[in-house]
Amino acid sequence: MTKIQVFEALLKGEKLNDRVFFRPILMHFAARFNNTTYGKFASDYKTLVESNIKAMEYFDTDMVSLISDPYRETSAFGAPVKYVDEGVPQCLKIIVNSADDIDRLPEPDVYKCERTLDRIKGAEYFQKLLNGTVPVSGWIEGPLAEACDLAGVDNMLMMLMTDPDSAERLFDKCLDLGKKFAKAQIEAGCDLIGIGDAICSQIDCDTYNTYIRHRHQELIEYIHGLGIPVKLHICGNINHLLEALKNVNMDIIDLDWQVDINKARWILGNNVVLGGNINPVFVQDKTENEVFAFSRDLVEKYKDQKYLLAAGCEITVLTPHENLLAMRKASLL
Repeated sequence: MTKIQVFEALLKGEKLNDRVFFRPILMHFAARFNNTTYGKFASDYKTLVESNIKAMEYFDTDMVSLISDPYRETSAFGAPVKYVDEGVPQCLKIIVNSADDIDRLPEPDVYKCERTLDRIKGAEYFQKLLNGTVPVSGWIEGPLAEACDLAGVDNMLMMLMTDPDSAERLFDKCLDLGKKFAKAQIEAGCDLIGIGDAICSQIDCDTYNTYIRHRHQELIEYIHGLGIPVKLHICGNINHLLEALKNVNMDIIDLDWQVDINKARWILGNNVVLGGNINPVFVQDKTENEVFAFSRDLVEKYKDQKYLLAAGCEITVLTPHENLLAMRKASLL
């Protein structure tokens, strides 16, 4: 089976006789593995794609991804972004400081904005090199995450309490761009769209239900309408959101180390693929044997479910290569 066939079987809930699907999130790690910088990885689609493929071939991961940093859409809205050689790109200026700023936000053309176009070209380059044999994950920011990128986390959360009408207008602009950006990546060849909305772990369930849940549902329904599955990524402690998430209808959800897989399965049901739930710091700091044993325990417990082996968030740049190889070894049946 090709890796794309393995992915399709995972989504259908078909038993994989030789493995549990293995998909660690690789960004800075992949760049360093390819002897390049994070700044180059985030700014040049060819570097990102080639770094992902090199890591995929060495560590035998089951998917490649276009994820790099949270400021693609932010840049498209007009915010200045600075690349850092060995760090995440930096947004140099908050561009939403008032309700009027929300109304002045442009409607970006993802094919004309440099950073969104770069990711679209990345999807095309992946398919040119991989010929449809490996699943390619696109990536967009969720509505709350993107709003926080534009307004700043503190200001955005204050806006939710003091000016919810303005907050909703901003969410809708972010949602609209998310749809356009997802569609462009799908048309360029992506087999999956990841939605990153990690800041949702920091809001209470009532706030999530009031402002974000229906927007997640709308975004996922839109992407499903384009024939593509969706992964929702909310790293951190989301135990308080699990009940709200059970009807959001994502195909895959990442679970961080604070979330018990059995609890998540009981609440979310059997149709969703659960990914995780290993602490990335554990993968970085423990021995090869400890990482293997922990990963193997997860594989033995969940190999007959819709499950993929991964850390709850990005594999750190300092993770020993043998520890990531131990995870892959543990995933083989």
